[in-house]
Amino acid sequence: MAMDRRKGTGISIFVMCIAGFFLYAYLLMLSEWSPIVLQLSVLMIAGGILGVVAWIGYVMATTKSSPASITSED
Repeated sequence: MAMDRRKGTGISIFVMCIAGFFLYAYLLMLSEWSPIVLQLSVLMIAGGILGVVAWIGYVMATTKSSPASITSED
């Protein structure tokens, strides 16, 4: 029973992703909303990349170093 629910969820995610792609392609190529869709896409990509880099910097700044992680330079 759990496997059927999992399989149904997987199929739903798959179909929604394909439909989302076609909606995005329509908005980008065939609608008058094309410039704003392109601008928002680039903004989301840049925000995602910079967000990951900021998260890495935050983790590096706030993580305490343990004696095992300190390597000696010979």
